Formats: sequence, C-alpha cells, structure tokens
Amino acid sequence: MEALGRLFNYRHLADAGYIRMDQCAGVTFFCYLAAAAGDTYTLSEAKTSTGGSVQTLATITRWWTCTGDGTDTWTLHTQAAASTVVTAASAAENGMCVEVDAVELSDTFKYLKLASTGNGLVTAVQRDLVVQRKPSSLPAVTS
Repeated sequence: MEALGRLFNYRHLADAGYIRMDQCAGVTFFCYLAAAAGDTYTLSEAKTSTGGSVQTLATITRWWTCTGDGTDTWTLHTQAAASTVVTAASAAENGMCVEVDAVELSDTFKYLKLASTGNGLVTAVQRDLVVQRKPSSLPAVTS
C-alpha cells in the first residue's frame, strides 16, 4: 500500500480552508515564504469546515525553520503556548514546519487552519490516519 492513504493525506494551499482532524492523529503544516520576508502564521480551530464558531487555538510551543531549499538543516524554535508563529525576515526562516495533534483541539471542535498574514504558502499533511485506505478512497481533507 502506498504511503498516501496509509500514513498521510495532503492538502496543498491549506491556508484557504480548514483541515478535518477526526480522521487523523495530527496535522503537520509546512509553510514557505521566499525572499527573506518573514511572516506570521495563526492557528485557529472551528466546529465546521466553513469556519463555524472559529477561535484561535493557543497550543503552539515548538516549530522548525530552514531555508526551504534543502541546503540546510532544520532549526528548532520554542515559545510559551500561543496561537501564532512568527518567522524572521531571514532566508534561514523562509521554510517553517509546525505540528498540531488532534487531541489539542477544544471539545466539539474538529477543524484546524493555519493562516499566513502575508503571502506565505501553507500546505497541510494529515498524519497517522485513523483508517487506512487506497488514495482514491480517502475522504476529502476538509469535509
């Protein structure tokens, strides 16, 4: 069985919508903003895929940065629990990765979104899928 459907599901352009969390153990967000511009990424949770009852989720304590071009290693950053990650205006922080476990969501909330306040590209990888399926049988990431 392929990794897609067994280990993970994927959503490109995840900044545009919510990720369903009841079908996985967690989500890994990969973000990229070129030109050493820096960005702020904000984590929110919602009860519906359309953003019903949305609120920020202050659970981010660790994230990783790198250039995003594969020429360097990841650098760990830590902070007190917050709903935002701020990357510096440095090429060494063009790429950013943060993981959120499904158990971090508030009761009755089942959707997550990590949004860029700039032009950062956000991609989401649902990991540790609850049910493993062939890729053509995976449920939609947002519904």
